[in-house]
Amino acid sequence: MYVYILTNTGRTVLYIGVTNDLNRRLYEHRIGNGDASKFTGRYQADLLVYFELAPDATQAIAREKQLKGWTRAKKEALINTLNPDWTNIDLETW
Repeated sequence: MYVYILTNTGRTVLYIGVTNDLNRRLYEHRIGNGDASKFTGRYQADLLVYFELAPDATQAIAREKQLKGWTRAKKEALINTLNPDWTNIDLETW
């Protein structure tokens, strides 16, 4: 299971999600880009800036909830540990 963080090009929003297939989920976010009924579509959040593995769904969901409860500054500090330039992470080369 993956816990991941997306942002938009302006870095104005952070979206935190959980999935068992990160490539598939990123694709789904990208094809929904611009769909105003979806958070990632409304804010064009489709840049993967952070992800981590969790051993199972229960722990992934718990970690997602934990991260969602953090301040913006704490989330930014976490992203900076893996990706200080906030560049889009290409899973093919990761």
